[in-house]
Amino acid sequence: MKIVLAENSGFCFGVRRAYEAALDEASNKTKRIYTVGHLIHNDGVIAQLEENGVHSIDEGDLDAFLDKADKDTVFLIRAHGATVETQKKLEEAASRTGCAIVDCTCPYVKKIHDIVDKNTDDDTLTFIYGNGSHPEVAGIASHVKGQTLIYTSEEEISSAFDSGALPNGDARVISVAQTTQNAENYKKFKKIIKNLYTNSFFFDTICNVTESRQAETERLARKCDMMLIVGDKKSSNTAKLFKISKALCDKTYLIESPSDVPQINNTQTPIMIGVAAGASSPDCLIKEVINTMSEQENFAKLLEESFKTLNTGDTVTGIVTYVSNTEVKLDLGTKCTGVLTLENVTDDPSAKLEELFKLGDEVTAVAVRVSDVEGIAVLSKKKSDASLKWEKVKSALESGEVLEGKVVEAVKGGVVISALSQKIFIPASQTTVPKDGDLSELVGTVQKFKIIDIKEDRRRAVGSIRVVAREEKRALENAFWDSIEEGKHYEGVVKSLTPYGAFVDLGGVDGMVHTSELSWLRISKPSDVVSVGDKLDVFVKSFDREKGRISLGYKTEDTNPWKIFSEQYNVGDVVSVKIVSLLPFGAFAQIIPGVDGLIHISQIANKKLASPAEVLKKGETVDAKITEIDSESKKISLSIRALLPEEEAPADEAPADEAPADEAPADEAPAEDAPAEAADAE
Repeated sequence: MKIVLAENSGFCFGVRRAYEAALDEASNKTKRIYTVGHLIHNDGVIAQLEENGVHSIDEGDLDAFLDKADKDTVFLIRAHGATVETQKKLEEAASRTGCAIVDCTCPYVKKIHDIVDKNTDDDTLTFIYGNGSHPEVAGIASHVKGQTLIYTSEEEISSAFDSGALPNGDARVISVAQTTQNAENYKKFKKIIKNLYTNSFFFDTICNVTESRQAETERLARKCDMMLIVGDKKSSNTAKLFKISKALCDKTYLIESPSDVPQINNTQTPIMIGVAAGASSPDCLIKEVINTMSEQENFAKLLEESFKTLNTGDTVTGIVTYVSNTEVKLDLGTKCTGVLTLENVTDDPSAKLEELFKLGDEVTAVAVRVSDVEGIAVLSKKKSDASLKWEKVKSALESGEVLEGKVVEAVKGGVVISALSQKIFIPASQTTVPKDGDLSELVGTVQKFKIIDIKEDRRRAVGSIRVVAREEKRALENAFWDSIEEGKHYEGVVKSLTPYGAFVDLGGVDGMVHTSELSWLRISKPSDVVSVGDKLDVFVKSFDREKGRISLGYKTEDTNPWKIFSEQYNVGDVVSVKIVSLLPFGAFAQIIPGVDGLIHISQIANKKLASPAEVLKKGETVDAKITEIDSESKKISLSIRALLPEEEAPADEAPADEAPADEAPADEAPAEDAPAEAADAE
């Protein structure tokens, strides 16, 4: 006979986290500790917690306990989570009384709360695949905005559709699942919804640990003659394991306590028995079940082999009984003595075994060679340490923990990052480098990432930098939108230019400065004023959070050319101006950028001109006097003539039939002018 214990048995990460948090709080004997509902679904564990001073209270009685709460009271939110209403009550009580709130909600359940918070609205139809009476489902449903429909099976939803109980197919639909539901059945459920609603979005929220347990239970049930499912009847995931096993192995038993272990007929032929356990089943219960089976004669030999025989590849824990410079000996509780050498402990050749170990130390290692003849088991602590490190990687996957590591090399298809004493592969698509970009740019940098997949058989982990970057970007965006208001100033960076304006990065969120807002001057394109990469002090003119649009302003009254002119210049001031255009009636001259004045033709020279071009050229700089400022119409009059000495009128006026010299056609200058001009030149 052979017993096969499923590898993924006992407390899952979320349950163990809640259980350890409760015991940690219970270590302070001055505190009164309550869990809102049973912390986990296992009566044995609940009884143990009661003995340690952790008391379960019904959600309906919560108000009475909150009224009596004080700073020595601790309330624990169970692993299944709580409703929004309960959470608010606890938070208000903590603020009012000083009591402590310890949130033991499983991270996978929290993830579903976040999903429905962000993806539901008043017009959303939300399907929850799960048990409507389960506290986890009640908590999820309390976060939903809009209509909620809860179904336990694909048959239920099909029946509801046939009876006309479902809303019309035009609704916006999202679908989530209770973490402990059957993954294959959820796929069928999603397929039905997809056929009914074209505008549907699905979230795979079944815990990957749950999926692993279910898959492993299915494999065991296919090859075993008997299956024992250890767990509480109230536990959803235990019930799913039992259902999966029962469908494949008729002799499947639900074991709540050692007394439920079935008797094995001594006359039976050798059989294989599989043992699987729910996520809320403690290790001690699983061991007790195995011990109970060991009392049956047919299991005695099996257990002797399981606990006493040592095989290559087994992980063992022993007590140090001898230490020298060359080896360490351990008592393994078997007929073999464990032996550790330096090369199997560390890669550091300068390390000394006598400094690393002392008598009585407990050491865990892996058997790499076992000799029953010599009574020696050569052990490797390095392999055991590697296994522990791998467990940390698996735990990081389960918890969704954000890790940090250094990129050590770029390889084909991605990069390798070093973290948790492991080399973790990051596919190119999961980096932040654009497609076909140079991945070597990441080498040597420290990056935040998450484990997104593991290959258990090869002990290979796959990570994602992009997931963390996207989450951080989303958090920054939410924080930005929560704080934005009209008139608020930001220092932004020009991200891109278009014919109609410039897009500015305000810190994860882009806004646009229209061309008309870039300058007080007339410009033909944004690049006349700004370039990509420029830092700008901009302010919010208007915004629309739903559409993700922000209209920005850049020019301010302080940069208004007319304001600058008005503050610096007055009538009577002499200014240096630049001729910008010549017209028949005069010339326009720039006083400062954005402010021009008019020099009337009569104010250009102290003689009569036929055209301003006789005296002035476009682009030249001349001195002029400000003679008038019309602030209302923003017009300025200038005069060059006011700065010139007035010429005396000639004694004899020119004959009426003879044009004065200064009015002669340009191509027929009077002969008598030539000597005069020559004299002036001299």
